[in-house]
Amino acid sequence: MLSKDSPKIFQNNMPGNVCFGCGRETKDGLHVKSFWDGDESVCFWKPKQFHQGWKDIMNGGIISTIIDCHTMGTAMAYAYKFEKRELSSKPHYRYATGTIKVRFIEPTPNKEVKLRAVVKSYTPKKVLIKCYVESNNKVTAEAEVVAFRVFDSSNTSKNLFSN
Repeated sequence: MLSKDSPKIFQNNMPGNVCFGCGRETKDGLHVKSFWDGDESVCFWKPKQFHQGWKDIMNGGIISTIIDCHTMGTAMAYAYKFEKRELSSKPHYRYATGTIKVRFIEPTPNKEVKLRAVVKSYTPKKVLIKCYVESNNKVTAEAEVVAFRVFDSSNTSKNLFSN
């Protein structure tokens, strides 16, 4: 497994990231860390006791948040991969959630989960991603997420939402 400081971790290549879910420097954040495993992005995340919704069951909002942060990191990393660039290279891109549709299949135990995400379609402005949450080798939740590019350091004056 990669160390928490590995340059292969997507979120390690997002300077200034203050996100509650994936910001490295956010003291009480969730610290989602994603990396490539072949064509899938993977994240292992271990909740604390206070991430429960019911006793021994992970809170659905926390599940949605880790899916969100894992897939936004995946969108960014896929753009770099598509352009055959290193994660730390310029221009820097950032993505934000357009839609997130989470389907909870069964309760997720409040213990370490594995997230797997696959890019289903890609354009520079919009990425469609499918994500799976696994506990005990069973999928307990799945999501379809649309990510929009909201920042491109090579063109900071352009509104990235315009056509």
